[in-house]
Amino acid sequence: MTEHTPSLAHGDEYVVIYSGGPNDGQTDLRISTDGTWDDSVTVLTAVDGKETLENYDVESVKQVGDKVHVTYLWDKAESEPSVDPEDRGDRG
Repeated sequence: MTEHTPSLAHGDEYVVIYSGGPNDGQTDLRISTDGTWDDSVTVLTAVDGKETLENYDVESVKQVGDKVHVTYLWDKAESEPSVDPEDRGDRG
């Protein structure tokens, strides 16, 4: 059996699936600007009301029906650090 790498054309839409981090399990739709998917994405995310930039890197790509699904794995080291609720100083 041979592996088939999905392909995109300029302007094609693809499904983004986030794995890990604060966006775990969420999906998004993106448009291919150059006929491929992004190797990594940075997402502005609200965590406990505070916005942080979270980085995700490609983990896997597969064709599902007529759509390409790209799963991105959370890169904690490259994401902005979030403050642990116990360290915020707003606890009495």
